[in-house]
Amino acid sequence: MKKNITLWVEFTQNYYYRMKTFIKTFSVLAFSLFLACASKDGSIFEGSGDVGAPALKGNFSYNSATQTYTLTGAGVNLWFTSDQFHFAWKRETGDFALTTKVAFEGAGIDPHRKIGVMIRESLADDAQYADIAIHGDGLTSLQYRPAKGAETQEVVGPKGGNYITLERVGNKIKMYTATDEYPQNVTGEIELDFADTCYIGLFIGSHNPDVLETAYFTNVEYKKLPIMNTQPKVISVLEILDVNTGNRKVVKEFDYLIEAPNWTPDGQWLVYNSGGRLYKLSPTKPAEPAEINTDFATTCNNDHVITADGKYIAISHQPADDHRSRIYVLPFAGGVPRLVTPLAPSYLHGISPDNKYLAYCAERNGNYDVYVIPFEGGDEIRLTTAQGLDDGPEYSPDGKHIWFNSVRSGLMQVWRMNADGTEPTQMTTDTTRNSWFPHVSPDGKQVIFITYTKGDLEPGEHLANKNVELRLMPAAGGDPKTLVKLFGGQGTINVNSWSPDSQRVAFVSYRLKK
Repeated sequence: MKKNITLWVEFTQNYYYRMKTFIKTFSVLAFSLFLACASKDGSIFEGSGDVGAPALKGNFSYNSATQTYTLTGAGVNLWFTSDQFHFAWKRETGDFALTTKVAFEGAGIDPHRKIGVMIRESLADDAQYADIAIHGDGLTSLQYRPAKGAETQEVVGPKGGNYITLERVGNKIKMYTATDEYPQNVTGEIELDFADTCYIGLFIGSHNPDVLETAYFTNVEYKKLPIMNTQPKVISVLEILDVNTGNRKVVKEFDYLIEAPNWTPDGQWLVYNSGGRLYKLSPTKPAEPAEINTDFATTCNNDHVITADGKYIAISHQPADDHRSRIYVLPFAGGVPRLVTPLAPSYLHGISPDNKYLAYCAERNGNYDVYVIPFEGGDEIRLTTAQGLDDGPEYSPDGKHIWFNSVRSGLMQVWRMNADGTEPTQMTTDTTRNSWFPHVSPDGKQVIFITYTKGDLEPGEHLANKNVELRLMPAAGGDPKTLVKLFGGQGTINVNSWSPDSQRVAFVSYRLKK
């Protein structure tokens, strides 16, 4: 453990974040101008102000009751080699997704007026940036300035989208658009290298120096994403934990990343994902793993669940056309997956014991909630409506409840509700930890979950390569206890991994390679 902690510290300091020197190209005067409106009344943004000194001063406000951001701004344009507009921003590092529903106020003056979401390297008027700009005439485009002072370029998307998401993963910038009628899809993508720390936020520009335009931004959600382009190389250790004695047994070590073990209902196999594919191996005679044939689904993530009768496995797969997770079902023996959730993103976590429903976390219109959908496909049913992230839904063995984790009370906590979504009940009240992914034992008596130390991550984050704990609590409620502390996180115990006899749990711990 000491070795793991030392490696973690060295990695944090020298490699994982790779923080570049903070941008200092703007003056102290410009900086003080923008330090207004700092995250007040529940706003997720730190400040706001005019970029490029428009002739008319803009304004930013937030209505906490309706969760509506209102921006008013003028400015000549956002184009060519410099910009004028009004910007509400926060400074962030790493990968992210910023989503909002947008609407202009009134018919407006200029058809080229623009509103949208932006990532910007600095607050200088000629800074490198990328944005999703919705114009007054309906044109939607992914605009970007590839370098400071360079000419702006664009990727034109479909008209009419009022839901937009700007996503940064490494040097890839993606534009997602949607309406109330059709789901979000990737409608533009570029590669652009930004500094690690950038300005992220909402903007408006009137395209007319003598006119102020106003727009409303609702369903605003900022979500940090796991850092995909700088993940360190790891050794994965597949282990079995006896929940009664606390003893750990190593099943097999892997010189590469594996994640999220399932235990098959007959006890013969442990199933995990690696490199986008699924594998199985014996927990008692771990020879070479055998791949489960998933046909075209070769980008499976760590959300996969086996039916109670062992005949089928449901998976979350990210198609190459948009890389948005959807849920599929196929025979456990292998075969061609059948699509169940056409809407994306959808992340599987549970199957009802009678095989009638799948439970999953999904982002719809800027909010992540718990949904269920018939096993054979059909209309999805939304079960949670609280603002913020609800994740990890899993049925109890009797099918009466769904367990999940939610940030609705501040920190991430374990919750339980009836299978129809009624009577949500908070099951943990830990003020020192964020609790994720509750898994109910097959006998329905105990729940195991993973926790991150408060302050180590934001409540809505569950990243890899962190010091975490596996904790156990009675399903009827009661004080949890820590079973084991380990180096892990994302991939350790994302899905139910109880043994059929309810005595053991499979999980993955990690070591960083030197």
